[in-house]
Amino acid sequence: MDPREDEEDDFDPEDDDFEEDEEADEDDLFGVTSEPRTICHLCGGAGFVAHPTSAVIGGVPRTVDNGRECPHCHGARKFPGLVPPL
Repeated sequence: MDPREDEEDDFDPEDDDFEEDEEADEDDLFGVTSEPRTICHLCGGAGFVAHPTSAVIGGVPRTVDNGRECPHCHGARKFPGLVPPL
């Protein structure tokens, strides 16, 4: 007797566990929208820019990048409409 004969197939094609959530994320920066928008040219859509500061960690002087809010988009990450880089 083959031990594989006793196993049942657990695959259900209508099972939704493996599918991605298709709800529209309103904060989806790189998603397709009906209105034009521009990703911030300075921060690249991150909402913050590098802000390296000096720190002492474990008795060793280092440079730490905490980041700061983007001065161009003020953390919004994108602009409505088409904005050319200046």
